[in-house]
Amino acid sequence: MRQEEFKMERLGLLKEGDVLSITESRLPGPDLYYYTLGEAFAMSGNYTPSERIFAREGKVLRVRETQKGYFVTVEVTE
Repeated sequence: MRQEEFKMERLGLLKEGDVLSITESRLPGPDLYYYTLGEAFAMSGNYTPSERIFAREGKVLRVRETQKGYFVTVEVTE
C-alpha cells in the first residue's frame, strides 16, 4: 500500500471511502508525469519515472483543508 496526495480546488466532489480512477499523463520535455483523480476532481504534483503511480484506481482516505487549499490523501495498491 502506498499513500499519495492530490490537490483539489473545491469541496463536495468526493468523500472519504470513495474509490476513484487515476489517470496518468506525461509532461512534454523533461521525463515527468502527473495524475488526475476521478473526473478531474483533483490533480497530483509532478513525478519522476522512479516515483510513478502504476495503480489505476485509489481509495480516498482523507480530505483536508489547509491555508494552501484542499488536499486529498489516496491509498493505492501496487
